[in-house]
Amino acid sequence: MAQKNTPKKTRDNFALPKENYKYLLVGFIIIVIGFALMIGGKSVDPNIFNEKEIFSFRRITLAPIVVLIGFIFEIWAIMRKPKEAEE
Repeated sequence: MAQKNTPKKTRDNFALPKENYKYLLVGFIIIVIGFALMIGGKSVDPNIFNEKEIFSFRRITLAPIVVLIGFIFEIWAIMRKPKEAEE
């Protein structure tokens, strides 16, 4: 009987390599940090409107930039090609 040449490494049934999933997790954490920066601005008295608290640099500028960086990082993590394993 002829023997079949089987590859030494068996590929998992995942769409991406394990390393890419680690990068996806990092991107997800960056996005969560961005949304956490948007939290707050609640007033104790609903009749008082504190625009400095609601429209602060952190909520209007910094948080959306962090979320956008997180999404860009996610796209990069999906599109990244893994390095070839040395045999």
